[in-house]
Amino acid sequence: MSVSDIEEQIKDVYKFEISTATISRITSRVAEDIVAWQNRPLEPVYLIVWMDGIVFKVRENSKVVNKTIYIAVGLRKDGYKEVLGMWLGKNESAAYWMSVLTDMKARGVEDILITATDNLNGFTQTIRTVFPQSSTQICVVHQIRNSCRYVVWKDKKEFTLDMKDIYAAPIRQAAQAALESFGNKWGSKYGYAIKSWKDNWEELTVFFDFPIEIRQIIYTTNLIENLNGKIRKYTKTSSRSPPMRLCSNRSTSL
Repeated sequence: MSVSDIEEQIKDVYKFEISTATISRITSRVAEDIVAWQNRPLEPVYLIVWMDGIVFKVRENSKVVNKTIYIAVGLRKDGYKEVLGMWLGKNESAAYWMSVLTDMKARGVEDILITATDNLNGFTQTIRTVFPQSSTQICVVHQIRNSCRYVVWKDKKEFTLDMKDIYAAPIRQAAQAALESFGNKWGSKYGYAIKSWKDNWEELTVFFDFPIEIRQIIYTTNLIENLNGKIRKYTKTSSRSPPMRLCSNRSTSL
């Protein structure tokens, strides 16, 4: 937001006026803290790192374009969750995630036990390039949504319940049997969904290697999606305000 935008928002929300010079001094000071946060050292090991992108419409070179904020949240060994960073780039891609992962490694991350992601093409291989020992868990919720995308309404409830037998199974072998049963029942009608489960099976079932009490936090990216919702809430502008303004000549971490 420009200084004049901030001035207008403060007047509208808090009912008092503040000079543009004061706003400039405050934002300059805050910017120093942001840069320090962007470049702070990270823990050497994280148990889980959830990664996702959120798209915003922003103003760049007098045009409104889509930009993606790449977000990573890590679960530390002491049990605390930490936002590792927020990086600004173009449309979400495995290539840009490579730069995100490389930045995390440069800031001290040596290993990640589990990475939880959506099923972005090439994402798993990108993670393995930077953190070869990490296990990548594809978000089961994303998989369910993708599988249901073209299911007709009258089949959706039964189709979804049958899928639950797969990811709610007590052990991987039972999940495999449930997938076979799912394929036998629905394969002729929704073969693409069965193929997707089978093609991504190894990455969809990593959570079975862990105790049942923590599986759900591993196989979903709900935590980071909740964070995305808060970001959208706090960055939502009023109808009279312009879109978020960004520098036009750089793509950097937030």
